[in-house]
Amino acid sequence: MELILKSDVPGLGERGNIVTVKAGYARNYLLPQKLAVPATGAMKKVIVEENRLQSVKDDKLKRTVQDVAAKMKDLSCTIVVQAGEEDKLYGSVSAQDIATAVTAQGFQVDQKMVILDEHIKILGVYTVPVRLHKDVEVPVKIWVVKE
Repeated sequence: MELILKSDVPGLGERGNIVTVKAGYARNYLLPQKLAVPATGAMKKVIVEENRLQSVKDDKLKRTVQDVAAKMKDLSCTIVVQAGEEDKLYGSVSAQDIATAVTAQGFQVDQKMVILDEHIKILGVYTVPVRLHKDVEVPVKIWVVKE
């Protein structure tokens, strides 16, 4: 079954893509969740226009985010934690902790924007990327210090 995606679907495609999926997947998941519409000639024209408008909005958002990224490029945050012997933390520093520290510096950052492979468990200085937009990523220096 051929469908046009109305929003990004992980593992399948991005908004506006025309994809071919099994009828059951389309009927039971994509269509009821309003993630896709049938790929008819009229819908293709509508989606092309929507994609054009969305790309204009996305470009405007990207320019705004790039301005914020330029201000954030030299940002450094300190997170004070309790630590034991050999600088090991009692617990860990998570993406939420980093997002809170960056937000305290005056930048609106959600924990989903912080790209952290594993929680930080040792004192030190870390460079953590923050994804402000799908195309804009800013490295933020995080100092994890003992209380």
